[in-house]
Amino acid sequence: MVSLGGIARKLFGSSNDRRVRSYRSNIAAIAALEEQTKALSDEALAAKTVEFRQQLAEGKTLDSLLIPAFAVAREASRRVLGMRPFDVQLTGGMILHEGAIAEMKTGEGKTLVATLAVYLNALAGKGVHVVTVNDYLAKRDASIMGRLYGFLGLTTGVIVHGLDDDERRAAYACDITYATNNELGFDYLRDNMKYDKAQMVQRGHNYAIVDEVDSILVDEARTPLIISGPLDDRSDLYNTIDAFIPMLTPDDYEIDEKQRSANFSEEGTEKLENLLRQAGLLKGESLYDVENVAIVHHINNALKAHKLFQRDKDYIVRNGEIVIIDEFTGRMMPGRRYSEGQHQALEAKEKVQ
Repeated sequence: MVSLGGIARKLFGSSNDRRVRSYRSNIAAIAALEEQTKALSDEALAAKTVEFRQQLAEGKTLDSLLIPAFAVAREASRRVLGMRPFDVQLTGGMILHEGAIAEMKTGEGKTLVATLAVYLNALAGKGVHVVTVNDYLAKRDASIMGRLYGFLGLTTGVIVHGLDDDERRAAYACDITYATNNELGFDYLRDNMKYDKAQMVQRGHNYAIVDEVDSILVDEARTPLIISGPLDDRSDLYNTIDAFIPMLTPDDYEIDEKQRSANFSEEGTEKLENLLRQAGLLKGESLYDVENVAIVHHINNALKAHKLFQRDKDYIVRNGEIVIIDEFTGRMMPGRRYSEGQHQALEAKEKVQ
């Protein structure tokens, strides 16, 4: 038996179908401008950006400029990149401009879709952020699509790991800035720790397009961005304690991989107390006396580093550094560190600086 809702969907389409159909008039209007736009010289086409900005200054809205701006971006893309956005891509660009999520099938060209909404919103001069999942994509897209934006008189910057504050400030000052969610997030946190507004690198948050939104706003969002202060150099202590772990047997500890926890058995605790006493690190009689709280924390981290963290699965060693691997995406996360001494315990395990 077919429900009334099912009949209505067959007759009128789903709410999603109806929304997609609502963009047809705009697509037709953009198509109507195509021949006129094609007839413009390169200089006249690029000058459209100045014209649009002047209209915005005189009180026009971005929504009112959507049709001519998309027509200009489509023609510029055809000339510079050799790619003419299809109607489905124009639809995706309009959805992004509205601040909604556009789900694109493989091969529908989501990178080109973003350029339409990016160009329109960059006209306001307040900056547009394009958020990608890794440094490679940020650099690649900024390089390729930067040619299109440059042709239209807009500047493009890219934020990747390893830039200093002046380089970051210059990239954020561009009309369009490509960056990973981690770089954007940490720059925001660092800006909130600056003593002077002139030291901040970001200039504000106007409009952003997020690539692979499910990965960034769901999977990656499970890992908080934390900035910690400088710690005392306790390398010798980490290295000393790390040397104890290979001396233990499986009877000396219990591992729960599901809970990501590791605990010492009574035999293991006794063995560690003797080792710590010989090294002059044990205060009092028992490992669990209050004076040894810090030592207990260190040996627990060392045990986790050896028994729960696997090299080339949870992290890799590259150029003498521990680089974390994202458990959801399998991508490297340079610049990220485990907190509460766990990263130092891994560094001691792998004998890196």
